[in-house]
Amino acid sequence: MARLVLWDIDHTLIATRGVGRELSAAAFRRATGQPMRRQAQIDGITERVIFRETAKLHGLTTDHSDFDAFARALADEHVRHLSDLRERGHALPGAASALEALDEVGVRETVVTGNIRPVAELKLQTFGLDSCIRWELGAYGEEHDARAELVHLALQRSGTDADQAVLIGDTPADVEGAHANGVRVIAVASGRSNETALHAAGAQAVLPDLRDTERLVKLVRGDA
Repeated sequence: MARLVLWDIDHTLIATRGVGRELSAAAFRRATGQPMRRQAQIDGITERVIFRETAKLHGLTTDHSDFDAFARALADEHVRHLSDLRERGHALPGAASALEALDEVGVRETVVTGNIRPVAELKLQTFGLDSCIRWELGAYGEEHDARAELVHLALQRSGTDADQAVLIGDTPADVEGAHANGVRVIAVASGRSNETALHAAGAQAVLPDLRDTERLVKLVRGDA
């Protein structure tokens, strides 16, 4: 059985239903002085890349200090608009049960996410999904551009061999980042990528959602 599960967050465990984009737009304006008219494609990429590529769409060249300003503003916007996130967003079906079931069978759980850490923590806390997460073992969107490097960081921090870890996510980028490190993937078609696309990306298993807790645990164990 896997010793460690690496969870993606957005569209795997939660949905923000547009709140995330609104808060990103507010943070972008605070950091750059310009309104965010367009946003770079976001599925499966990290916050650092989203900010940099969105800035390019507005004719801006940014550096680390610009991203740091954006990250601080983004965390602040999430704190300020926590009620909007709570009212409009939600935990995805089966998410709470899946986290608890894996914890009960002794699997350590953390996150590998494009979100910056303060936002990742706030999102899961808001929907009551944080109690099983080992935050210190995770890897976050401010730490590297490439998701594969975030998976590598999480393996290092947890002291886990790749064959003892499983990543659960909803995008082909999750699958690719895991496979680059030799990590098995359980994909969930609860985001924009359907089951066909996730199978084509190479996921070892694809679920429609997280409702079937028993099957998920068997997949993590390697029994299914």
